[in-house]
Amino acid sequence: MAQPSQKSAPRSEPPGVPARRAALRLLDAVLRRGLALEQALDSAAKGLAPSDRGLAHAIAAETLRRLPDLDALIDSATQRPLPDDAKARFALRIALAQALGLGTPHHAAISTVLPLVDGGPRKLVHGVFGTLMRRDVAFPEVPALPDAIIERWQRHWGEAVVDAAAHAITAPPPLDLSLQRPIEIDGAESLAPGHLRLAPGTSVPELPGFEEGDWWVQDIAASIPARLIGAGQGNALDLCAAPGGKSLQLAAAGWNVTSVDVSESRLARLRENSARTRLPLHVIAADLLQWEPEAPADAVLLDAPCSATGIFRRHPDVLHRVRPSLIREMADLQSRLLARAAEWVRPGGTLVFSTCSLEPEEGEAQLEGFLASHSDYAVDAVRTEELPAAIVPRENGTLRLLPGTLAEAGGCDGFFIARLKRAG
Repeated sequence: MAQPSQKSAPRSEPPGVPARRAALRLLDAVLRRGLALEQALDSAAKGLAPSDRGLAHAIAAETLRRLPDLDALIDSATQRPLPDDAKARFALRIALAQALGLGTPHHAAISTVLPLVDGGPRKLVHGVFGTLMRRDVAFPEVPALPDAIIERWQRHWGEAVVDAAAHAITAPPPLDLSLQRPIEIDGAESLAPGHLRLAPGTSVPELPGFEEGDWWVQDIAASIPARLIGAGQGNALDLCAAPGGKSLQLAAAGWNVTSVDVSESRLARLRENSARTRLPLHVIAADLLQWEPEAPADAVLLDAPCSATGIFRRHPDVLHRVRPSLIREMADLQSRLLARAAEWVRPGGTLVFSTCSLEPEEGEAQLEGFLASHSDYAVDAVRTEELPAAIVPRENGTLRLLPGTLAEAGGCDGFFIARLKRAG
């Protein structure tokens, strides 16, 4: 499919069409160019009103969440399969995702995508959509995962985890808050000290305690690395710190925190949350492969860049754009960052390494290689009493959170976490 552009859109389009055209650009960015959905949003939705921007994102996300199911439906109604990159297939995906997943009236779902194929097979798109609607089709109760994901995760973790992953993307995930101080919110439940969980779709700015800085949004799995460092009064480094939840946890626990990240734009959100919560952070924008701290720290947290396949519930684009080449690239970067971070821990200090990835190359294998080349480090075993209820460490003292973890309570993101102690 030729890359959609702002120039390709007419100057004035019927209401609803610009949002669908932006959704088309988003899908092209993810599926053809391998960009993250959030990374592509600003460009794809440039000039749109906030409501249309939100709609474009919702359509693209629902399409990616249900892509195998959408393609199976489309293929069932055509004499021969449409090419994967055909604009007609993209238009049908968008129309069907709205009609079957987002509750858009059928006439609106199809009328707003037909302009996307002007000069192309409008009759085909209209005909296939009409055929499927007359059949009264529906999505399967549990979404299908991409074949490559099934093969990879089944090989690594087994069929039960693959099944749990499919169930995990059926509905939006809940909203987790990390608390700076105790607060009560109607309808919330707590899975751990300093944590509240609310229903999906909760409006964040309207919650009590937002303006006062009593809490920040953070998946419960993402809160565990800083929990494992615990309270302290020394110096802590939070590396690859943005958007900042772990830095805020460390500061709230008494640490003097230096937060380092290569992305100045992502650090803007960290600074905003630091100001809102009134938790002081020393924020530095720097490339960790070039930067050096002035002195070793008592604790270092490296939540390393990764494929992010563990956050597929919130970001379904990772199911389609993450390929083995990216996993290898991220694993190589993690290895270099971990070696540098290890130099910045004082003797007797703590190093926590984590990734929000479901790929062993970015977790178990990474730790094995690090320990083989750093004899002054050993695993400081995670204890069950340090963790949210129903989460248990492995026998080797590390933590692996997989699809299915906390499923009855709404689930959590996928993570690998290891706490290491440097010899004194």
